[in-house]
Amino acid sequence: MNLKARIEGDMKAALRAQEKLKLDSIRMLRAAIQRREVDERIELDDAGVLSVIQKLIKQSQDAVTQFRAGNREDLVEKEQRDIEILQAYLPAPLAASDLDKLVRAAVAETGAATVRDMGQVMGRLKSTLQGRADMAAVSQKVKSLLQG
Repeated sequence: MNLKARIEGDMKAALRAQEKLKLDSIRMLRAAIQRREVDERIELDDAGVLSVIQKLIKQSQDAVTQFRAGNREDLVEKEQRDIEILQAYLPAPLAASDLDKLVRAAVAETGAATVRDMGQVMGRLKSTLQGRADMAAVSQKVKSLLQG
């Protein structure tokens, strides 16, 4: 079952179970997916849907920071619930040792030797690690490998 079908099924289940909070989060996700499909005139595959989910999670994390600064705990709780619901659609995160092996393998495969070659390494890793690792952390790991 692809990710969009799973999201659709979960929305129907939340509707039947009258889980308003989950339903709201899933509807927000579906709207973001549809908006991107209409804007780019494409049908998103699982990788595209994952990128939408990651973007929404990042936006919610930023909102949590802002709401905490503004002393709005009610809104912080809502955003954290959204994050939990959205994270259920992400694949299991990679262990640090597995991530390290993949990064080293990508560096070896591309023949990267300097930080200038970082784009090639990140391009190779992006499709493999999408949704399974924080790409900013991966970028730092690649950079440290190429500098050292």
